[in-house]
Amino acid sequence: MLAPRLPEFVARFPDLTTVIVQQPDAGDLVAEGMDVAIRFGPQPPSGLSSRLLLRTRVLTVAAPTYLERRGRPSTPADLSGHDCIQFLDPQRRRPFAWEFLRAEETLPVTTQGPLTFADVDTMVAACAAGAGVAQVLALGVEGLLTSGALVELFPDWPGETFPLHAVRPSRRLSPAKVEAFLDFCEAIARPYAC
Repeated sequence: MLAPRLPEFVARFPDLTTVIVQQPDAGDLVAEGMDVAIRFGPQPPSGLSSRLLLRTRVLTVAAPTYLERRGRPSTPADLSGHDCIQFLDPQRRRPFAWEFLRAEETLPVTTQGPLTFADVDTMVAACAAGAGVAQVLALGVEGLLTSGALVELFPDWPGETFPLHAVRPSRRLSPAKVEAFLDFCEAIARPYAC
């Protein structure tokens, strides 16, 4: 979502130098001299200032080749008999729990499978290659769903969402360059919010 739009930010602010660093974990913004971090997930209590950019739906998906081989689960509870691809929570260092939400109903489901990933792009690629069922964020897989490379399994359970935050080191007034970048991120995120 952000990378394709960065040329606009650079054109708008040609005197700024923007360095993008991808970190597998939360990192320490102050110690590392970072102005802003863009982070998925609930933010733990800290002295950092956090701005919610959007919430995106959590989808349960599989490739048509996997579904042809193993059959399509008709309910979330059926996932206990499927190869479910796990994704590591970088803050807790263990796989995210799977749950399904709709209206006031929450259904936790215990899943297992031979693959666990810490990198979302690799996880999505393995899922699209037929490795199993995965829970992914709607933001980022729209093209795979539209092309048919991935199939959403439970559209009748649309309630689980995951937040995306912009985080900065303090609650004090931030420099103009940081506010400009935060405003830019908010504008980009607005159309994707659910």
